[in-house]
Amino acid sequence: MRDAYHEELDSIGDGLVEMARLVGSAIGRATTAILDSDLKLAEAVIEADQRVDALQHELEARAITLLARQQPVATDLRIVVTSLRMSADLERSGDLAQHVAKLARLRYPERAVPHDLHATILEMGQLAQRLMAKAAEVIITKDVDLALQLEQDDDAMDLLHRALFQHLMDDRWKHGIETAVDVTLLGRYYERYADHAVAVAKRVVYLVTGEHADDLQSDIHPVTQAEGA
Repeated sequence: MRDAYHEELDSIGDGLVEMARLVGSAIGRATTAILDSDLKLAEAVIEADQRVDALQHELEARAITLLARQQPVATDLRIVVTSLRMSADLERSGDLAQHVAKLARLRYPERAVPHDLHATILEMGQLAQRLMAKAAEVIITKDVDLALQLEQDDDAMDLLHRALFQHLMDDRWKHGIETAVDVTLLGRYYERYADHAVAVAKRVVYLVTGEHADDLQSDIHPVTQAEGA
């Protein structure tokens, strides 16, 4: 019975890794679809999100069954509860990738992203994919140091998001209101996607240590009196 119980716990972790890999692939393919105005690829990304949703439902069912039958405590309870929260972050990440693909479909055969912002959106998409790949690695390895690095990596996405917004506010903007709205939405999708990847990593920190990542980081890097002044 205990062996079966721990196998079920392991299967929840495996499901989270698969979800992370699927949504990582989704944001990469959605980025290609939006930049190349690839309708076929956009449709494939949209349809593939059903698999992510199904995985989340399967994971939730397993977790609820474990809670009901085994009544886990201490670390095991933390694994189950934290896994449920991670699955929600990953499912939302899949939705955001789907939003990018839906925008590509909406604007087809036109391109939603003007040529002068192509490189920025490409970089945001690639960074989002790297962040999720690192989140998947954190789930597998339970590496707290790697998990804590993700928040620093996310700073690069915040910089890209601000640069995108500054470009939109420039008086030389010449692409019209509709494109400005599209680009604003895209920037938000990528920024939120990155936030969910960071959230997954933070939940792994809590799973391993029993402490919240923000508290752990403040212990590691205390603010000096001069810095706080």
